[in-house]
Amino acid sequence: MIDDAGLAAQLCAIDPGLGGIWIRGGDAETRDALVAAMAVGRTVRKVPVHIDDERLLGGLDLAATLAADRPIARRGLLADADGGVVVLPMAERIDAGIASRIAAVMDTGEVVAERDGLARRDPAQFAVALFDDGVEDECAPDVLTERVAFWVDLRAESRSLGESDTLVDQGSGFRRSTVEVSDNALSTIATAAATFGVHSARGSLFTLCAAKALATLANRDSVTEDDLITAIRLVLIPRATQMPAPPEEAPEPESAQQSSSDQTRPMEDVVLDAVRATLPPNLIAAIAEIGRRSASSKGRGTGVKLRAQLRGRPVGVRSGLPRGGNRLSLIETLRAAAPWQKLRRAPGDTRVRIRRDDLRIKRFQARAETTTIFVVDASGSSAAARLAEAKGAVELLLADAYVKRAQVALIAFRGSGADLLLPPTRSLTRARRALAELPGGGGTPLAAGLAMAGEVASAVRAKDRTPYVVVLTDGRGNVALDGGTNPVIARTDAEAAAKRINAPSVLIDISARPREEGRAIAALMGGRFVALPRGDAAALSQTVRAS
Repeated sequence: MIDDAGLAAQLCAIDPGLGGIWIRGGDAETRDALVAAMAVGRTVRKVPVHIDDERLLGGLDLAATLAADRPIARRGLLADADGGVVVLPMAERIDAGIASRIAAVMDTGEVVAERDGLARRDPAQFAVALFDDGVEDECAPDVLTERVAFWVDLRAESRSLGESDTLVDQGSGFRRSTVEVSDNALSTIATAAATFGVHSARGSLFTLCAAKALATLANRDSVTEDDLITAIRLVLIPRATQMPAPPEEAPEPESAQQSSSDQTRPMEDVVLDAVRATLPPNLIAAIAEIGRRSASSKGRGTGVKLRAQLRGRPVGVRSGLPRGGNRLSLIETLRAAAPWQKLRRAPGDTRVRIRRDDLRIKRFQARAETTTIFVVDASGSSAAARLAEAKGAVELLLADAYVKRAQVALIAFRGSGADLLLPPTRSLTRARRALAELPGGGGTPLAAGLAMAGEVASAVRAKDRTPYVVVLTDGRGNVALDGGTNPVIARTDAEAAAKRINAPSVLIDISARPREEGRAIAALMGGRFVALPRGDAAALSQTVRAS
């Protein structure tokens, strides 16, 4: 992977159309060497995690405007990086809005800054280096990773990029490759993308650009099979979402026929066979990680973002009065008033004239805390085998509740109804006391448990928190809401209660032989279904975190 990263850096120095590199893990020495290889003789600009729009895109130069009595614009960081490399350290923490603005500049090749009566357009063509130190499901935004050609994972590597990894000096300025590409090569790239389940057109285009850059690096006039093999390995394999089917075995021909068939084999077959032979051993794990990222981007149990007045991450300003807890942004107020000073001042007056419409107040964004609501089946069918695991999972999740600003609630259903044993809390002592008293046995009033989960979720949401419902059951409810034991009514009540749960959720089937009843309830809840017939407390807690 170290060698692949070095080669990718050289290719980005040749062709800006490759976008850049997404590096996961790696030490500081390796990263510095990669940036140096991408930016030989070029500008390097680092984007802080909490950069604002004005510094990123450009805007009004406040000091120069007040001194000259006329609007004077200044360039942003992306415009200053034209022809160079933009480095995003801690890319997994960058704001989604900032990531989208960087992506827009990468698509259009220019920075557009329109604010404070100014309209400025500056060219900006650059490569991007995304350095990602995320853990678990944290990673750089998809809007950026999809716009860079190379994905390299150095988390398992211990070696730094050193003298043995020779990086070629490409000179100053990007060089767009002009090598020839045959129709067979284009067909091979398309076939490889379909084979590995890469459905984004960017993957195929990046592979083509990488193959042409490899030919340019080797001073060749056309793309060869070796260029295609390397480009597919660097670009398509990290994006793979499926394993390629093994080649069909054909009867062995005679030696003369074998020689003839080798010479007439299509290029795509030769290239795909070579790529299959060099597949990395961790490809299956990489495919699983892409699947987890895709699922988590559709909805997580993490807290939603909320507007705040006094605390949180700054997200710009808005026009308004500094009252009711709102805080005045003095700099932005001066910036709004500066272009109009020449009209507002009397001759000889040097004071800054500020009017009501110039006032700007700060905006903050805070992430809502989460509350995980455990709904545990304590009936006779599940109590003996799984109550201990459920109790252990709750304790493990509460252990790091302070770190993740999370609370845990516990609902147990058994007999003829459900009980809220543990209201939302972070107190591990209180949780242990409630868990120790958790009884077991009796019928399975699944409908009552789901109904109470919906009520608790609504109460949690009313306090500006994000509820996440985890149901541990075998999905076979046999007690209706009125306490009756008619199985048809019990199932109907459970399905109706599941539909009313308006929160991210997961149903973990804890029975020895999972059945379709649990899957159906999970679908009605709009959540995930996980079969965990042989899991301990650690496995349950890991499942909840991953979900």
